[in-house]
Amino acid sequence: MDVEEKLTRILVNFIKIVETRLSTDVVRALERAAEVEEGLAREVALAMIKNTEVAKDSSIPICEDTGIPEFFVELGLRNPYAAQVGKAIVRAVEKATEEVSLRPNAVNPFTNINTGNNIGRYVPWIHYDVLGDSDVIKVRLYVAGGGSSFAGEARGLTPIGWENQLIDFVVEKALKYGVNACPPLLVGIGIGPTIEIASTLSKKALLREIGRRHEEPYVAEMEIRIQEKLNSYGLGPQGLRGKTFVLDVFIEYAHRHPANVIAAVSFGCWVHRKGCLVIYPDLSYEIPTHGVGRRYD
Repeated sequence: MDVEEKLTRILVNFIKIVETRLSTDVVRALERAAEVEEGLAREVALAMIKNTEVAKDSSIPICEDTGIPEFFVELGLRNPYAAQVGKAIVRAVEKATEEVSLRPNAVNPFTNINTGNNIGRYVPWIHYDVLGDSDVIKVRLYVAGGGSSFAGEARGLTPIGWENQLIDFVVEKALKYGVNACPPLLVGIGIGPTIEIASTLSKKALLREIGRRHEEPYVAEMEIRIQEKLNSYGLGPQGLRGKTFVLDVFIEYAHRHPANVIAAVSFGCWVHRKGCLVIYPDLSYEIPTHGVGRRYD
């Protein structure tokens, strides 16, 4: 087996793990939700946990909507496989579609033709951050489901009083579309000078570990404030009356333009499929989000 094929097999395994097993932090968050809910909401939360256990034990996708794969790659240029990882990701998605039984979700918006293999124009989506002094490649995968992605939006805010505008914007979107996005939700908020920067940051925010606050105290305070407000409306799992409408809120930001504040919000459903793959120069790897230690295949 040549290096490219080996790299592809590692990525296929990574995709399979993310699609069939929730990361440790998401499982714990669902368990906490089940503990605080009551009545039917608690039964639904317990059914969600049972669903994840069956999927893991059977090695089948947790949800029938296996999403659009979005990869966020921290590319260490001193890693000998830096030039090959992009091609390997595309090949791995195609192979995983068949081997993991992923639903084909790549549809041409103009012809309505489904490619049948989850490969299309800019799909899978791959975003690179280049780290010139590193010999490690970190591949973060987020599976974007159709229902939760539909709820996302970006909006321009006026610089004066933008914080309250942001809260109103996020609450408006969550209450209008969140019930149809399979709560309890994860909420990713991006702030920046342009729509594409804010939107990308809102997706990066969703990759953060649940319960891990932003390192800057005033940003962390805003995350908590929005989470508490969203959970104060009496909604719970699957939109039933309950206490846990959102599991967490994450904010990432870039410095803005003096004339505006652009905010974007992205939602993750309770099947919050994300993971981190770390590839070392000797082609060993680990998946810390799912408890997979360093190994050689």
